[in-house]
Amino acid sequence: MRITALAGGVGGARFLRGLLAALRSSADPARRDAQVTVVVNTADDVTLHGLRISPDLDSVMYTLGGGIDEERGWGRDHETSGVADELARYGRTPTWFTLGDKDIATHLVRTQALAQGRTLSQATDELCRRWRPGARLLPMTDDVVETHVDLAPVPEAERSAHDGEAGGRRVHFQEWWVRLHAAVPALRIEPVGAATARPAPGVLQALADADAVVLPPSNPVVSIGSILAVPGIREALAATAAPVVGVSPVVGGAPVRGMADACLSAIGVPTTAAAVAGLYADFLDGWLIAEGDEAPAPGPRPLAVRRRPLLMSDPAATAALAGAALDLAGELTGEVHAA
Repeated sequence: MRITALAGGVGGARFLRGLLAALRSSADPARRDAQVTVVVNTADDVTLHGLRISPDLDSVMYTLGGGIDEERGWGRDHETSGVADELARYGRTPTWFTLGDKDIATHLVRTQALAQGRTLSQATDELCRRWRPGARLLPMTDDVVETHVDLAPVPEAERSAHDGEAGGRRVHFQEWWVRLHAAVPALRIEPVGAATARPAPGVLQALADADAVVLPPSNPVVSIGSILAVPGIREALAATAAPVVGVSPVVGGAPVRGMADACLSAIGVPTTAAAVAGLYADFLDGWLIAEGDEAPAPGPRPLAVRRRPLLMSDPAATAALAGAALDLAGELTGEVHAA
């Protein structure tokens, strides 16, 4: 069994860990022996202090490899910030993006590999040889894509609440997300470079060869949306023979985690499970939503909707949610898999 997932962020990483747990504990040999490929968002990537940082790739790698900070959901466990503290004393900015001491080693390995002419895919393979995440991790592209955000002007009376931000300028997504906590309204969110990027080696093949494609509850705009912005990926999802099953990142009109509502607002989409499904309407076959949430209206292709508990409150709940996504995929292919 071959499963391909598109993911980014903390929610996506935790869902994937639940997916691997559900597969390992399954009574179905096909599930236990499944090969999982994850196409990871790289539009959050940024260069800081000369280091190339891939936050989503690292979050997925650390989470699946057992090195994540469980409380934060990002960065290394038992981390320290000695280097970042020293950089601040030197007056080097930015200080709002903290580089952990152990995390810096990952960024050094990646940066050195890229400087030697290797691709992001090759650098990711090298890093994964250490972490052994239990899945094949593929960047969405080896080309440079960075999400930028156009900030709305901030009234002077409100600037003190937003770190003195006046708005009316374009910033990297990381500054909007980390420094401003997405509290300053975004007029536009653009994955710069995506339109001319090419899918990384193996991405289109993984979608074409899959027995099931899964969309975890990742941010639909700056995680899944960024992946879909790379030419060829959306088309491959629409063309694959595998069922494409997604998990809503919205419950009761609010994001399960993070600030996806600020991103949806920026593109004029309501924060509802039905509206998010509409962003995927041309390729989505199955959609898991919470009890009480409205199902999407009929779209261009049939959509099977199931209501399940969506909160990933603990490992068992997360594995059950991932198992429900697999069950729906099996139902849509006419296969019955024992959970």
